[in-house]
Amino acid sequence: METILSLNNLTKRFGKVTAVDNLSFSIEKGNVYGILGPNGSGKSTTLGMVLNVVNKTSGDFKWFNGKLSTHEALKKVGAIIEHPNFYPYMTAEQNLALVCKIKGTNRDKIHEKLEIVGLLDRKDSKFKTFSLGMKQRLAIASALLNDPEILILDEPTNGLDPQGIHQIREIIRKIAAGGTTILLASHLLDEVEKVCSHVVIIRKGVKLYSGPVDEIINSHGFFELKASDMQRLEELLKDHPKIGKITDKEGLLTAFLDDPMDAEEINRYLFEKGLSLSYLIKRRESLEEQFLQLTNQTSSN
Repeated sequence: METILSLNNLTKRFGKVTAVDNLSFSIEKGNVYGILGPNGSGKSTTLGMVLNVVNKTSGDFKWFNGKLSTHEALKKVGAIIEHPNFYPYMTAEQNLALVCKIKGTNRDKIHEKLEIVGLLDRKDSKFKTFSLGMKQRLAIASALLNDPEILILDEPTNGLDPQGIHQIREIIRKIAAGGTTILLASHLLDEVEKVCSHVVIIRKGVKLYSGPVDEIINSHGFFELKASDMQRLEELLKDHPKIGKITDKEGLLTAFLDDPMDAEEINRYLFEKGLSLSYLIKRRESLEEQFLQLTNQTSSN
């Protein structure tokens, strides 16, 4: 599979502050990558470095396996790393025509890109009449004008209402389905879980995880259980070879699985030991729970 972008120990310091600390990961063609981290974790700085708008302190990055210079490679990149900035009294179409002139791309793609972001019917409306969500969608259309191989978005749904968020996410899915690789930075777990195939989790500039979203979400899941004798229940769960960590929260035991097991199996095991459950449900560990564990923000029980 073709590697579009690779980072090798990329580091950025601002005085005594290390914003990005020896960050390494690769982006393969055809996937949707999310750089996930709390605000201030170094996401925007990382994007700024690979887009040549922030100078790196050390380390390296390569576009397209190093076959092209960064300057040439960036002609194949579409990016939105700041708030959309268009002329307020020009129409959507006029603004995109100006972008084409600046980028040296053909104007014949304007209607096609407006169609992708759902703004073709507003092509003759002035930018100043657009909602925040529409402005963001126009910015995405602008970034697509050169038919980029990779689209880079920094917090694409920031400040949008639920409808605007939904529209942007649907557009990202549509663009990805067309074969464009996407890299987006977000502090929203929900966003990454819903639109990304791969995730790089960073905190204070340090990479905590890099890989498929599916792999970080515990494939075995966990049980939530309750019985009249909670102490006996906890003892029996600790004895089971397929159960790892057990937590007690508000009168409910959560038993994390080290190996696959269905609810029927655990229910039968406990019943045979003379314990009947009053509550049993199996859940999958969410990206949020994994993220909180990785970033050490969970309270220890």
